[in-house]
Amino acid sequence: MRFFQIILISLMVCVVSLSASDIAVTIYNGNMSLVRDVRENKFEMGRQVFEFTDVAASIDPTSVHFKSLTAPGQVHILEQNFEYDLVGMDRLLETYLDQTVQLVTRQENFLQGKLASSNNGYIVLMTQNGKVRAIAKDVIEHVEFPELPAGLKTRPTLVWLLDADKAGTHKTEISYLTGDMSWDAQYVGVVNEDDDRLELSAWVSIHNTSGATYKDAVIKLVAGDLNKASEEKRVQRLDRAMVAAEAPQQFQQEELFEYHLYRLQRPATLKDRQVKQISLFSPQTAPAEKRFIYDGQKQKVRVDLEFMNSEENGLGMPLPKGKVRVYKESKDGAQEFIGEDRIDHTPKDERVRLTLGNAFDVVGERTVKSRERVTSNTRQETVEISLRNHKQNDITVTVVEHFWGDWEFVGSTPKISRRTATLCEFAVDVAADQEKTFTYTVLYRQ
Repeated sequence: MRFFQIILISLMVCVVSLSASDIAVTIYNGNMSLVRDVRENKFEMGRQVFEFTDVAASIDPTSVHFKSLTAPGQVHILEQNFEYDLVGMDRLLETYLDQTVQLVTRQENFLQGKLASSNNGYIVLMTQNGKVRAIAKDVIEHVEFPELPAGLKTRPTLVWLLDADKAGTHKTEISYLTGDMSWDAQYVGVVNEDDDRLELSAWVSIHNTSGATYKDAVIKLVAGDLNKASEEKRVQRLDRAMVAAEAPQQFQQEELFEYHLYRLQRPATLKDRQVKQISLFSPQTAPAEKRFIYDGQKQKVRVDLEFMNSEENGLGMPLPKGKVRVYKESKDGAQEFIGEDRIDHTPKDERVRLTLGNAFDVVGERTVKSRERVTSNTRQETVEISLRNHKQNDITVTVVEHFWGDWEFVGSTPKISRRTATLCEFAVDVAADQEKTFTYTVLYRQ
């Protein structure tokens, strides 16, 4: 359906005159951002109504903090109203029910009458001669209204009743929380031919559907799990544009409370309904280890890629949580996708494990050979594990077995690489194109 235009006759709108504003936006994981907006505003002395425009449509008005930087403590907000009943075709038609409007169709036909209805894709008019005309909305070029109804705003607006002790131009700061703006990290990894080195780069994606554009803003990203009081979820807008900006080492990292803050070292504009992508760090190469994992509770042997997030490995910075996509060069020189996984917030000097998929040529099989009760409060179980390696090279498979309660092994076992109260990992070497089978016995006490 063609979207028709709105024409307002004798329109009078009071617009606040603003100088260029100084904007800073701190964006958190989890659909929340803090906006700090510094502007010059002209106040009269005494009590007055003031309209502060160009705030986010998704603002939490209860989070607004205001102060005059020119005259601290001399401007007092007595009352605040958030006006978000915005001008729009449907809202105008709803407001003008039982009033006279004028329509122009795409065939330049001029129609006038009292608006009776605007539902189900039609505008219904009562003409002066008493006839009823139903006009499909998709043939209407524009609608003319006499004026903008009182109470409707062209932009989301904070309306303040304030009291100023000093007249003149004040440099003011307003800060508020808004929803519908968030960020996440995406990583791109490329493994070498021998699967023992990983080249890792990172991007951040900033999603802005807050209903406002932040021009030349100072952008800060906070990585961490902040606690937020529960609230009703807002409906996000759907239209989005994609832009990308790339530069090495654009963010400076610092600690903030128990979180990490990444400060973009240049201003950037965040448009409404836009996803902006910015390089977090340039490609870094680190030693990596490919591991084959067979968990007896699952049917297939999975493939993990592990690396250490340390300075000596070319990394060593706090890694925000996000998705890691991994590629490898095929024999024709093309980069092919080989799997992806998500990582949680990872401090420096911690190991990162990526599960990329299941091994095609490695097969595991688990069989319980026997179960028997030894005494009234003990039970013994014997398990057989078979591993078949159809690859052309020798491999090591980590076999993960899960246990419960008070348990211990009886007799010999393969090499144990890790053991906890609830699991044990065996390191099993399997030669190329060979099968390796082992058994273990465990005793449970109730």
